[in-house]
Amino acid sequence: MSSSSPSPTRVVLLTGPSGSGKSSLAARSGLPVLRLDDFYKEGDDPTLPLVAGSSDIDWDAPGSWDAAAAVAAIAELCATGRTEIPVYDIATSSRTGTGTLDIARSPRTPLFIAEGIFAADIATRCQELGLLADALCLRGRPSTTFRRRLARDLREGRKSVPFLLRRGWRLMRAERGIVARHTALGAHACARDEALGRLAAAAAGRHRTAATTV
Repeated sequence: MSSSSPSPTRVVLLTGPSGSGKSSLAARSGLPVLRLDDFYKEGDDPTLPLVAGSSDIDWDAPGSWDAAAAVAAIAELCATGRTEIPVYDIATSSRTGTGTLDIARSPRTPLFIAEGIFAADIATRCQELGLLADALCLRGRPSTTFRRRLARDLREGRKSVPFLLRRGWRLMRAERGIVARHTALGAHACARDEALGRLAAAAAGRHRTAATTV
């Protein structure tokens, strides 16, 4: 009797505006999760972008994040089920150590989630490497996202209150454009329930590729 080879491990990229509920959805899925926020650059990095007309660092710009390191971690997880990752403290904008993510210890499913606001930026590269099961962008009401994001950031003491208010208003005004950008990069925009359905389909081996843009 022949046995089939195990399915290759693949990633679902989960993105969306800050505060859209990515972390909650990822936790609810029961799948292993790679936090892409841990790949932010440190606050003294001279390549960090600034908000136009301001001295604030633009932590919502892709240039504030190490995409190459994130892809390398995803590729290693897909290949071996284990990778070393930085531990990042958002409040101090610094890496405080390293940790190990071992998805091989999780209940066996050839799937994990990589979630963060820049996940769509690596969708094409993950697809080229044959690692992508799906790419999703959570969307909702900008006013709801604003309230959820501000409550979380204040609770966690992520930045100063004036900074969080400036960032919050800017992101609320830009939210529809943020979702449109993620979609253009290959993520499927959807609400929570549809995202959970697509995650279940991917976990069952019914992989989807990111949308193709022209």
